[in-house]
Amino acid sequence: MDLTEKTLESRRLFTGKIINLCLDKALLPDGTTANRELVQHPGGVSVAALTENNEIYMVRQFRYPYQEILLELPAGKLERGENPFEAVKREQREETGTTAEEYRYLGEVYPTPGYVDEIIRLWACRVKARGEMDLDDDEFLEVEKIPLQKAVEMVLQNEIRDAKTQIGILKTKFLVEKGDL
Repeated sequence: MDLTEKTLESRRLFTGKIINLCLDKALLPDGTTANRELVQHPGGVSVAALTENNEIYMVRQFRYPYQEILLELPAGKLERGENPFEAVKREQREETGTTAEEYRYLGEVYPTPGYVDEIIRLWACRVKARGEMDLDDDEFLEVEKIPLQKAVEMVLQNEIRDAKTQIGILKTKFLVEKGDL
């Protein structure tokens, strides 16, 4: 059975700085139609940056939709047309002041596939240098280093609820255990 849905029409309801909201009409596999609400997002990047002692750089920041402070891996959104690898290096430097020489690509995450087209690309690296942070004007965060094993335990105990961070930490732990990072 072909499960593909075909877009018959798309109407943009909202154009924002970060997202667009569309209402689409889709042809379903059984020949009927349905409305599909779609949030268009340019995508993002995230990095698990490790010290030589297997501490992972994390950031604490207030997340408005949840009205709480979350502990996350450094991350950011892509500018339209921006190279994701260049973006992850930029975000790492801006949010933690750190840089690395080599990166391992950890893959893509679809954070909310039911209604958002966002794709987050993940990397891991070993930090080689630390300098000054360069936060955006509307960005406020605190940086901390957490032992990788403790970060894994925090994921498993649901103390870290951000999906990209959970996945990045667990994949990084796997690479470290294999000796590949």
